[in-house]
Amino acid sequence: MTTADEQSTGRKYEMRRRADTMSETRNRITGAAIELHGTVGPARTTIAGIASLAGVQRHTVYRHFPTEEDLFSACSTEYWQRNPWPDLTRWQEIPSPNERAVGALGDLYRFYDAVEAMLTNVLRDGDHIPGIRPSVDSYEEKIDAITQVLIAGYSPAPAARPTLTAAVRHAAAFSTWQSLVRANGLEVGTAAALMAALLQTAAQPLDGLRAGALRG
Repeated sequence: MTTADEQSTGRKYEMRRRADTMSETRNRITGAAIELHGTVGPARTTIAGIASLAGVQRHTVYRHFPTEEDLFSACSTEYWQRNPWPDLTRWQEIPSPNERAVGALGDLYRFYDAVEAMLTNVLRDGDHIPGIRPSVDSYEEKIDAITQVLIAGYSPAPAARPTLTAAVRHAAAFSTWQSLVRANGLEVGTAAALMAALLQTAAQPLDGLRAGALRG
């Protein structure tokens, strides 16, 4: 190998090593931010705190993430890749609307258990920090998608659709899981079955619901 070749190989090695170091530093910063967002929450997370936890200087954080939006976007992408939402397409393969609801809500409630700390903090701080608003919007979009999958299982009459939609959105909400499972101590399967029963009732035309209430 000639001297020129050796120099070229050395430069390429140095560039790779530098790129690896930068990638490792970026990952440490992202990981530190995720940890703080999941514990103290985005609103109470500071650049100084992230830098300290990542073992870098503040200017290093800014070099990798010039704006809060850049940092929040990287954190959100990384966190939800580690903790993906349940697969909605699998629910669509369940023909029985009640079985679909029980299975879907069971999956969803177990997912909420896994991401409780992060989702609690993000939803709490979403109205105060513009940079994490996309994460709140993403949550709401997921609830919209889940709602459509569960409603489709019932094929409701047009008159029943608004009531069923409201019931499904309530059943799928993170706050409902918190109330049933965390606050009231229900098992996930029991909570899912309870909400599925609500959906089955809500799928009836509203006149039928009123008539049943009056008879009761």
